[in-house]
Amino acid sequence: MLFVVSQGLARATTKRTKLTKGGGHGSTVMSGMKAYVLTRHGPPSVLCASDVPVPEPGSGEVRVRLRAIGVNFAEVLSRKGLYGWAPKRPYILGMEGAGEIEGLGPGVTGRRIGEAVIVGAQHGCYAQQVCVSAHQALPAMPDFTLDENAAFAVNYLTAWVSLMEMARLRPTDTVLVHAAAGGVGTAAVQLAKALGCTVYGTAGADGKLGLVKRLGADAAVNYRTTDFETEVRRLTNGQGVDVVLETVGGEVYRKSLRLLAPTGRLVVTGFASLNLQKWNPLSWWRTWRAIPRAKVGEMAERSVGVLATHLGYLLPERERLAGIWGELVWFVKRHHIRPVVGSAFPFERMADAHALMESRRSTGKIVVEVGG
Repeated sequence: MLFVVSQGLARATTKRTKLTKGGGHGSTVMSGMKAYVLTRHGPPSVLCASDVPVPEPGSGEVRVRLRAIGVNFAEVLSRKGLYGWAPKRPYILGMEGAGEIEGLGPGVTGRRIGEAVIVGAQHGCYAQQVCVSAHQALPAMPDFTLDENAAFAVNYLTAWVSLMEMARLRPTDTVLVHAAAGGVGTAAVQLAKALGCTVYGTAGADGKLGLVKRLGADAAVNYRTTDFETEVRRLTNGQGVDVVLETVGGEVYRKSLRLLAPTGRLVVTGFASLNLQKWNPLSWWRTWRAIPRAKVGEMAERSVGVLATHLGYLLPERERLAGIWGELVWFVKRHHIRPVVGSAFPFERMADAHALMESRRSTGKIVVEVGG
């Protein structure tokens, strides 16, 4: 993730790239659909639905009619021009959604028209239809609502990979989850608690603390009104924590690193404090200083580790994605875990969904319902 943020920072401070054709996968046919094509960077108001051709699935691809879309903070960064994984403009935003397969490309076997699926992609899901490789159309969760299916893939895969694959979480661990009332945070609190861990969560408003506790956290701390480092040390009798899920950066990262007990692991999954303004060179420096960094010598002295992850590596890894997805689904079903959908907007109000996410007032997952 550090590489991704650094790429976005570098891109934001260099000249604007030339626009290229295309915005999704596969070739196209003449019929039309509505989609949010990002043609310029800026505030939420740059998001306007337009008419574009419906994509035709290529070899090994399926076309999915989306019914609901999950909104992610990475898409806010993409809209601002600060996300290193984003393709050249113009392109259709959107990393996940839920719907049903309506078209099969050449060579696709074992899939059927009408099959309910969850889509995971690098981009293309802010649309009524999207084409993806068949293995990126994951089986929908039959017990979830449509909105819950749209809210599941990115947040829960991020939390699962961070905690289980990277941090190698154990039931005896004490876990600190930042932004615990958000999409990734709510998923992480549920997963860690279901495993048997002691879980502490931070949030930026008192109104969010109740949600964190209802999800199973042993304690919730308002990091805006309380020094969470001091409070977590009190809660752990000065011992610190075994695992931190860090999504903010800056001083939150530095305090979290100090909180690690010996053999502790801190996993960076995001950079919510990123506030680079292209017109303000001073903000470039502040942003660069706030990017999480680790010094091997200091880590060795304390016997702690810093890790970072980004789901982009999973998309082309068919077998690895299937294996991790299978483990996650099994665990979620066994422990009766459900996504927290905090807000739902109609398709034409995508800009409002982005504005809410950027305001930091949202809880759980923001979903946009496509309808039709």
